[in-house]
Amino acid sequence: MSLERCQSEWEEIEQEYQQLQETHKVYRQKLEELTNLQALCSSAISKQRKGLKDLRQSLQMCAKSSGEKDSEVINDLQAQIKEKQSVFFDMEAYLPKKNGLYLSLVLGNVNVTLLSNQAKFAYKDEYEKFKLYMTIILMVGAITCLFLFNCRVTDEIFNFLLVWYYCTLTIRESILMCNGSRIKGWWVSHHYVSTFLSGVMLTWPEGPMYQMFRSQFLAFSIYQSFVQFLQYYYQSGCLYRLRALGERSQLDLTVEGFQSWMWRGLTFLLPFLFFGHFWQLYNAITLFKLAGHQDCKEWQVFMLALTFLVLFLGNFLTTLKVVHQKIQTKKDKIQKKD
Repeated sequence: MSLERCQSEWEEIEQEYQQLQETHKVYRQKLEELTNLQALCSSAISKQRKGLKDLRQSLQMCAKSSGEKDSEVINDLQAQIKEKQSVFFDMEAYLPKKNGLYLSLVLGNVNVTLLSNQAKFAYKDEYEKFKLYMTIILMVGAITCLFLFNCRVTDEIFNFLLVWYYCTLTIRESILMCNGSRIKGWWVSHHYVSTFLSGVMLTWPEGPMYQMFRSQFLAFSIYQSFVQFLQYYYQSGCLYRLRALGERSQLDLTVEGFQSWMWRGLTFLLPFLFFGHFWQLYNAITLFKLAGHQDCKEWQVFMLALTFLVLFLGNFLTTLKVVHQKIQTKKDKIQKKD
């Protein structure tokens, strides 16, 4: 390459560099404007929330001494206040906010808010794929431990994988909630309890008590992975239809349970879910019996029994509540038609 050619290329690079500097300068200015707008919006939302809270309390006081006509006005205002709270939730999904206690402990004060819908949906999609792939891996791992290797080392690897999986799920779900995903109720706590249970299983030392429960736990893990695999495909299909109709948010997730929006399709998952719930109860009863065994000295046995009992009660009662609500809603709709 000749010197003239090198000089010519350098001049082109220099021109592009100057343009890059100008573009980057504009970018930093826009970024500063964006930061200021975010702070302004966050401050305005906080002010609105405080004002609505005071107004709601005043309306409650007025409702005690109001007539029938005034009550209608009060109810209308309270409904509008409730609607605005939902709008604020959607607005805050696009604004930076402080991490909750769990994310602060794990990640520190790192901003995890994704600003674009495309980025939010991509992260949610990655979360769903992660759950699916790990469900398959855990099923294969449980089958391997149960039928191929009766070895403490492979059991520990499997239990460690469970701990890592549930820890990762809790972190990813917390990030999704910061970005507007409406995960709530028992299904938020479910993975925290499962993380604790897996951690206790990991620390349970080899012994007669462990061997008595080992096969039952691995069989339960296989069944649980199978049900989660069914849930993923069934729930993702339901969500796809509801999103296409505009009835569900793009950030709604599949969960290890039964939710009201699943009622639109077949309810064939319910028997599988209830069987899994009662298997958790059976695990708890088995462990309570082992805890009372004269040779039992491990604290993990009683702790696992309590944890399985908590999982059973949470899963069973939550599923029962959702089913009852949907049946009641259907009855009310029929009565209104009549």
